[in-house]
Amino acid sequence: MEERILGSLWGAVVGDALGVPVEFQSRTKRETDPVTDMRGYGTFHLPAGSWSDDSSLMLCTIEGLLQGFDTELIGKIFVRWLREAHLTPYGLVFDVGIGTSEAIRHIEQGVFAEQAGSDGERNNGNGSLMRILPVAIHCLSMTDDDVVLHAHRASSITHGHPRSLMSCGIYCLIVRELLSGVPPHDAYLSAVERAKEIYAKPPFIGEMHHFDRVLGGDIGSYPERAIQSDGYVVHTLEAALWCLMAASSYRDTVLKAVNLGDDTDTTAIVTGGLAGAHYGFGEIPDEWYRQIARRDDIDRMFRAFIEKSTGTTP
Repeated sequence: MEERILGSLWGAVVGDALGVPVEFQSRTKRETDPVTDMRGYGTFHLPAGSWSDDSSLMLCTIEGLLQGFDTELIGKIFVRWLREAHLTPYGLVFDVGIGTSEAIRHIEQGVFAEQAGSDGERNNGNGSLMRILPVAIHCLSMTDDDVVLHAHRASSITHGHPRSLMSCGIYCLIVRELLSGVPPHDAYLSAVERAKEIYAKPPFIGEMHHFDRVLGGDIGSYPERAIQSDGYVVHTLEAALWCLMAASSYRDTVLKAVNLGDDTDTTAIVTGGLAGAHYGFGEIPDEWYRQIARRDDIDRMFRAFIEKSTGTTP
């Protein structure tokens, strides 16, 4: 279990770093120049191994969870990230999502953290899904309903629409299955069945049709051309699940995510969390892991978080 948790956390950060140099580049560009290894510079002109706001906010979430599930504290840490470049690779904040920045401004103005994220339909970017992984780990010993509730509360700090809440809840249910050693396809199907039960009530039942492809249980059967990799939260969830089903190693899974193009860092961090949970830390290529900025700082935080969450030291 500890190996898989460490794999999920590192799998996410490594995926993010693989995607950063080619973010916003099209799938057509990736078809002619596919990413096969860790690159540097590119979109943001940063060294190889640089991670984005996606990993920063995931790390901020972990820092808060080390003291328990307190959304007010997590919100304050998000403010510190945006204003002081806390938990960034080089003391620089870049590529901040509109919904996230607006929510953080609301927190600064005194809005309660769980009310800070807009619940408007236009606020369904993937900014909460990209950082939700630690919540699944924190809630490992809880019931499915409680896992989903905590995912919703954490999401609502920046993204409060039911569609974003559901995306985070479904993702956390799948992560739990994977961390328990359930194979990907079985983990996906099991989580889907629970999600159908949990979300069969207002306000979620009215959103269910947006998840037809995810809840249909056969997302892996779709051709690549049917998978979108933009910043819409449902598309990101679909893409991550498709990549997990379409590959047979951590390396191949996250490279598929990056080579879908467009929102490459977020697609890859969400995918990398799933792939790492299944394949474990040992399957993450060492040459990628060793290039990650602030690797030792991150590793200490991850190991402290795992000990806090499971009572064991990885």
